[in-house]
Amino acid sequence: MTLSIITALGMVGCLGVFFAILLAIASKVFSVPKDTRVGEVEAVLPNVNCGACGAPGCAGFAEGVVHGKYPANACVPGGAEVAKAVAQILGSEVIDKEPRVAVVRCAGDKDKALQRAVYSGVRQCKAATLIQNGAKGCVYGCLGFGDCVEACPFDAMVMLENGLPHVFEDKCTGCGMCVKACPRGIMELMPRSQKVFVACVSKDFGKAVKSVCSVGCIGCSLCANPKTTANGAITMDGKIPVVHYDLVKDPWADLEKAVRTCPSKSFGVRGPVPEPAAAAPVPEETAA
Repeated sequence: MTLSIITALGMVGCLGVFFAILLAIASKVFSVPKDTRVGEVEAVLPNVNCGACGAPGCAGFAEGVVHGKYPANACVPGGAEVAKAVAQILGSEVIDKEPRVAVVRCAGDKDKALQRAVYSGVRQCKAATLIQNGAKGCVYGCLGFGDCVEACPFDAMVMLENGLPHVFEDKCTGCGMCVKACPRGIMELMPRSQKVFVACVSKDFGKAVKSVCSVGCIGCSLCANPKTTANGAITMDGKIPVVHYDLVKDPWADLEKAVRTCPSKSFGVRGPVPEPAAAAPVPEETAA
């Protein structure tokens, strides 16, 4: 009996050794050599793991960019410097991409927008939308609980006392994490070279908009009129104006009239609003 057990254990041991050797050989034969460039790319990344590139973290981006899944300039926080370093490692050229900045497409703060109920649930925008689409009168407006602020990995946002988020543009990298976090689609990325954006996303008719927000877009389309914006830089998408930044040559002059003639004051302007140009004086008639 004892001899049988010893024999069985010996056979099992021999089989274990045999399969271990077999697996070792297979690992060598079928192994895929790791591209050393993956480690080099990962070393030049900011390693904030923001996911703005579309990859699951910086390690995933490094692996993907080496195998052609992502472009060299996909790392938004890294900007042009990282893009050039990645391109140099890959031996490719990088196409310059205009940097972008996050803007808040809602001006309906506590003084300008009505509340239709008192919300006392979880202090998150995503949670609030699940309860009758939030307590704010405008069902498209900012709910003010700061999901976007919490999502920002660069401390580039803060919630103001007026109930709206504020972007610190000097810290914003345009990673887009705030855009993904907002359940209302309030946050948007726009080119840094541009100045004007539509600060409203409501799809309601004018009367319904004005009943809940004093600065909501009423869809009058005055800004899209060729007499207002002659170069076609603004068109209407349903009841909301759309700014086509590829057609905007001068970030203020091309859209100034649209901003100043908007009856609802629904446009947002990055930075200070320039003073209106003074009208040329009318020459006095000289006596004959």
